[in-house]
Amino acid sequence: MDKHAKIYIAGHRGLVGSAILHKLIHHSYTNIIYRTSQELDLCNQDGVKNFFAAEEPEYVFVAAAKVGGILENHTYPANFIYNNIMIQSNIIHAAYQYKVKKLLFLGSSCIYPRLAPQPIKEEYLLTGELEDTNASYAIAKIAGIKMCQGYNRQYGTNFISIMPTNLYGPHDNFDLTSSHVLPALIRKFHEAKINHLPSVEIWGTGKPRREFLHVDDLADACLFLMKEYEENGPINVGVGKDISIRELAKLIATVVGYPGEILYNPAMPDGTPRKLLDISKLEALGWNSKIKLQDGINSTYHWYLNTLEV
Repeated sequence: MDKHAKIYIAGHRGLVGSAILHKLIHHSYTNIIYRTSQELDLCNQDGVKNFFAAEEPEYVFVAAAKVGGILENHTYPANFIYNNIMIQSNIIHAAYQYKVKKLLFLGSSCIYPRLAPQPIKEEYLLTGELEDTNASYAIAKIAGIKMCQGYNRQYGTNFISIMPTNLYGPHDNFDLTSSHVLPALIRKFHEAKINHLPSVEIWGTGKPRREFLHVDDLADACLFLMKEYEENGPINVGVGKDISIRELAKLIATVVGYPGEILYNPAMPDGTPRKLLDISKLEALGWNSKIKLQDGINSTYHWYLNTLEV
């Protein structure tokens, strides 16, 4: 990408989009465009089409999505499948219509089968049943991958799909009813600490294993792949190692400085037993993550504390 190329970031205020924006600015890209959801409803086909017609972006990062944790995914499946399919379909189709040079579509590791062999290779897509608690979101993301592949094959576009593992970092969602596990635990332990609570309860058994990638590392990978990756199939982005939820909880409690007891509620869902991505395809291209989990949690906790002071 030329430093003066017009680059559109869809979802620039979210966890991923804000990190991509920061990374592009850091690398001296000077012609970045974006719109808030109030300025442009990405579910509105005419609105998206008119935006592309007026702005004619050359490169597009599709980081806009409706996201949430187990509870929200399970409670509002219709919202997750409708909003995500509409957002990505409108952007991908407009990118084809207005001759975007390259588009990067951000998927999710939840696209893979619930009981996929570990670590999960890209070719395991659509080889088994999805995890029921986030199936609607996963199906929408799979549709986005297949849409990119279909447009590449039929129209000769250059649309790539990347599948990041579980993400965390600045601008994450810390709402306890809709957040993912890592930011939810940061908030739970912080509030338990300041309220001097003797214990913190966590959903499930604590046995599931998850891989966590700092969003700044993902943004770095996005920029790298926008330059280096041309294949039609998706590519995984992760750190190559995982941790149990029980171990994660202990680590976050240590970072936050919470001294109390950690309790587990096995009556609540665990979700997928394990989800570790095979990142050999990405490593072969020459990219590796840089931010260690404890360092990332520490910086994310301090970012969260700063938001409480505003």
